[in-house]
Amino acid sequence: MHGCQYVPVFAEEGMLARTLCVSAPGKVILHGEHAVVHGKAAVAVAVNLRTFLKMTPRNDSKILVELPNIRTRLCWDTSELQPLLEAFPADQTESQPPNPEQVEKLKAFAGLNNTTATPQSLATLAFLYLYLSIASRCGFMPSADIVVWSELPTGAGLGSSAAYSVCLAGALLSGCGVIGYPLEEGQSESRWSKENLAVINSWAFRGEQVIHGNPSGVDNSVSTWGGALRYQSGKICSLKRVPTLRILLTNTRVPRSTKVLVAGVKDKMMKFPAIMEPVLTSVDAISQECETVLAAMAEHPSLEHYPVLEELMDINQHHLNVMGVGHSSLDKVCQLTASHGLHSKLTGAGGGGCAVTLLRPDTTPPVVEAAVRDLSDCGFECWETDIGAPGICAHSPQSLRAEVLKAFSGV
Repeated sequence: MHGCQYVPVFAEEGMLARTLCVSAPGKVILHGEHAVVHGKAAVAVAVNLRTFLKMTPRNDSKILVELPNIRTRLCWDTSELQPLLEAFPADQTESQPPNPEQVEKLKAFAGLNNTTATPQSLATLAFLYLYLSIASRCGFMPSADIVVWSELPTGAGLGSSAAYSVCLAGALLSGCGVIGYPLEEGQSESRWSKENLAVINSWAFRGEQVIHGNPSGVDNSVSTWGGALRYQSGKICSLKRVPTLRILLTNTRVPRSTKVLVAGVKDKMMKFPAIMEPVLTSVDAISQECETVLAAMAEHPSLEHYPVLEELMDINQHHLNVMGVGHSSLDKVCQLTASHGLHSKLTGAGGGGCAVTLLRPDTTPPVVEAAVRDLSDCGFECWETDIGAPGICAHSPQSLRAEVLKAFSGV
């Protein structure tokens, strides 16, 4: 059990002594979407599009939360939040999931009883849950300004809510002294110990449960640990050696319901088990082959591995269409990128959402620019980034990129 043994970033109880800056990555699923629901393996990787959080001291007993991406501003006096602590016992640990009484009290307090699950309402509930749970553990309610800004689009299957929960958990746990803050004087960036990362991950999973109800835990695990992991039948295993791969992410902007898509695959499984089971078994084999290739690439980087990864993406995309989770917008992404010699597949639930395109080390900027131009002409949104990114990190404010500093100063 991790207790409040020290308060390294508070000058006195409830008074933050220094600014904390943290960031956490989003994720993409390389292989195993939908098959993972039926007990097969999935490979998920951290993508270097990140969510950033800055927590700054206040001395007036207020807690202010700015979420510029979703145009949300939350502000309370800690005295307003005090009555809610009754639902959050001091001995509550990260091993205990949110209970309905806690969530209902938070909804009533925030005036969200009859509100549909919007990004704004879910972000509010997750913040209140994590803030009150961690504050209760430590016996005081920190007064601070918290700004969270993200490079990740919401609702696109890239793990934006998990990165938000991971950042909140890391900052609040460090700020309240449940875990230490790893950044020493003079450092620009640092990471927590494995033991502390495990605590961050557990609390972030609770935030994800508030947002999603019954998440797998994959998204928050990738965001916490970084790199890549295999998920199968509830077991999460970090891959030890992961190469950094260039990718192009394309958001088709086509909304979809994960619940409906998962139900559709299940229906096909029920109707055609002899046909669909081999498809899922094949996807499982793709995930395992991908894991093997990634390990080989990390050990011996070589262009010879890329044709294998490209072929695996093509095969898996066809399987996903067989499952019924494709979409004409995703077909368009695959066709346009193929015309530039690139290979793509959907990532996540399908039915719209995002696609991932593999870029070789020798893929030239003009090729990428031409592909992005064609995709943008279709109304799609693109980002060139890489996978295998580090998980949650602590940063010095001075080391943050210009666009992050601009976002923080613009609220």
